[in-house]
Amino acid sequence: MLKKYPLWKYLFLLVVMVMGFIYSAPNLYRPDPAIQISHESSGDMTQAQLTRVTKALDEGGVDYFGSVLNGRSALIRVHSGEMQLRAKAIAQRALGDDYIVAINLAETTPKWLRDLGAEPMKLGLDLSGGVHFLLEVDTQTAVKKRQETNLVEIKRLMRAEKIRGLANLHGNEIRLRFSDEEKRSTASSAIRKAFPNLERRLEERGEHFWLLVNISATEIAQIEDHAVSQNLTTLRNRVNELGVSEPLVAKQGRNRIVVELPGVQDTAQAKNILGKTATLEFRLEAKPNALMGTKEKFEFRNPERGQREAWLNRQMVISGENVQDARSAFDENGRPQVSITLDGNGGTLMNHATRKAIGERLGVLFVERKSRTIGYEKDDKGVEHPIKQAYDNKKIISLATVQSALGVQFRITGLDSSQEASDLALLLRAGALAAPLDFVEERTIGPSLGAENIEMGLLSVQIGLGLVVIFMLLYYKVFGLLANIALASNVVLLIALMSILGATLTLPGIAGIVLTVGMAVDANVLIFSRIKEELNNGAKPALAINAGFDRAVTTIMDANITTLLVAVILYAVGTGPIKGFAVTLALGIMTSMFTAIMGTRALICITHGRRELKKLWI
Repeated sequence: MLKKYPLWKYLFLLVVMVMGFIYSAPNLYRPDPAIQISHESSGDMTQAQLTRVTKALDEGGVDYFGSVLNGRSALIRVHSGEMQLRAKAIAQRALGDDYIVAINLAETTPKWLRDLGAEPMKLGLDLSGGVHFLLEVDTQTAVKKRQETNLVEIKRLMRAEKIRGLANLHGNEIRLRFSDEEKRSTASSAIRKAFPNLERRLEERGEHFWLLVNISATEIAQIEDHAVSQNLTTLRNRVNELGVSEPLVAKQGRNRIVVELPGVQDTAQAKNILGKTATLEFRLEAKPNALMGTKEKFEFRNPERGQREAWLNRQMVISGENVQDARSAFDENGRPQVSITLDGNGGTLMNHATRKAIGERLGVLFVERKSRTIGYEKDDKGVEHPIKQAYDNKKIISLATVQSALGVQFRITGLDSSQEASDLALLLRAGALAAPLDFVEERTIGPSLGAENIEMGLLSVQIGLGLVVIFMLLYYKVFGLLANIALASNVVLLIALMSILGATLTLPGIAGIVLTVGMAVDANVLIFSRIKEELNNGAKPALAINAGFDRAVTTIMDANITTLLVAVILYAVGTGPIKGFAVTLALGIMTSMFTAIMGTRALICITHGRRELKKLWI
């Protein structure tokens, strides 16, 4: 007689398989192509705005369905990928630049499955598409900002050295004008000592003596490299804050960055978060008698007590680069705020500036890189695409009186909502961009390419699975049929596990599944071969089955553990698709061991355990 299989193992197998079917089921429902609309700020979408979009889609001949409002965003489903691009262009034109219209995939998973927490497996960019952004770093702005800082420092140096002259910035060139050659020579020597990386050139125009100061080509290259590297780091931090699995953030060329976000559902938020320069500048309010060249006028985001604009000093105290931590919270009156912690240098600069300005007002300037539509152009298919022009939008979010010297910690108030406070804290925590970013290209991997990849990947799995099933049936007969049932269960459990863990399936991941299919029956082959050997040695069928499982398990464990170690190493040192392959392989090893050892034995006990065995069909 076969060894009695414990009841708890049957129950455990039953529970695992039921869970496997439930959590793998959402992958049977294909998502609908859709567009997602949200306000550029933290405002909610309204029914009137959604109606405006649907009316424009009707007029544009776009066949859509399932338009819904979801608080801050709206979702409209369409029937095809081509219709999706057309709907995006029409919706963007209808709403204008204050709204973000992004391409998305809307889930079709039934509600009862979503209530159980079952979600479809995330597909990589090479399978389902996803968001692909190509961003260009505005390195010219980074160079200009450096020259603005140099100008302030040169003016300070000239005051300290008591050299009279006039200094201004023209483009990226600092021009200093003197009344005589001696003053120019003294200034040139002082600048050479203080700023050895700056290039100086002398000119005489009429009665004046000029000293022209420029950044050297080597220094410009370093500034540009730093700006791109800093933006790369910041984008990676922001992508991590978005919780995207297996993203790609990489430098392309001299000043461009590629961002690929597979499996992102809220693409509008991704674009909004990634694209915002969103840094802060802290500046003291300019005094009424300050020279025009030393101050700038800005509007308030939310006018305070009737005040719509204010003059701030051109020279900033600190910027967002000095922010070490930022947390959204509420003040004592329940209004949203952001609590900020500065680094050591930022705290020192803030303390130094505010201890001399008690009673004056400190402005917090919110800086965003935005774009406005200046026209439209049609592509070869007749689809309209907006022509965008980038610009910096700077507005005051807070202008508060300095009651005492500030240190490394303080708070920002005057925000519209808790969501805005949360977004601002996220952006500041992820780090400030060293230079503005412009979206040069935004697209998804074409639906046709993704569908073709999925089709070819599924075909490879089907062929591999089919060949294995036929071989097992022909060679091991009834036992081969039981092994095939266990093999199908293994695929179901693998998909369920990947769905539960939120792992992203890519083309290499499909290769991992194909490999897993082969490895899953490998364990059964070892067991069945051992059973055959026992039968050939004259053992009775029941004893041969017991011996086959007992003696083959050690070999199976050894072989799979070594492969599992390889998968762990691949995951640790690999990136992107390699990690996807490693995850699929590791999960496949665990599920295959489970189904091959426990599942197959349970099936054999059910089919052969209640009768006296005289012959095995193996």
